[in-house]
Amino acid sequence: MSSTPGPLDHTIALVGLSGVGKSSVGRRLAAALGMPFRDADAEVEAAAGRPIAEIFANYGEAAFRDGERRVIARLLAEPPHVLATGGGAFIHPQTRALLLEKSVSVWLKADIEVLARRVSRKDVRPLLAGPDPLAALAAQARDRYPIYALADLEVETGDTPHLVAVDAILKALAQRAEAKA
Repeated sequence: MSSTPGPLDHTIALVGLSGVGKSSVGRRLAAALGMPFRDADAEVEAAAGRPIAEIFANYGEAAFRDGERRVIARLLAEPPHVLATGGGAFIHPQTRALLLEKSVSVWLKADIEVLARRVSRKDVRPLLAGPDPLAALAAQARDRYPIYALADLEVETGDTPHLVAVDAILKALAQRAEAKA
């Protein structure tokens, strides 16, 4: 666990599997806190000048993760904001170290079945491409959950409106601040 101060002093980084709502919840959380919102995937695409799926296809996951780490390092050097990270960002050791040092990391967690339903609506996630997103997500959960558990906070999002998740994050941040006071 990192020893960062309260949320308004540091970036709040949302981590978790694809489809958990990092971007959607992040936008609403940023509005509730009066902070800017940044989406690491969008920033990576802007920096590379191409979609993430194309980066994966042409250069591979290792090249993507390296670019993702550089973009996240740049974003963490900016004034505090809410940052939605890609599903694999926190898994990369160097990126995770940056996030734990320079942000308050929040693991958003939901049932795999809910996530599979959400990601099946979009065809832009290269690591979930294929006929069975549920099996792919279950494998990712098995591999990634022990690492996501290193985040500063864990919030169950469930199959509820995004504002319910925002309220849960705000409560978790408040409890964390009280515990540090």
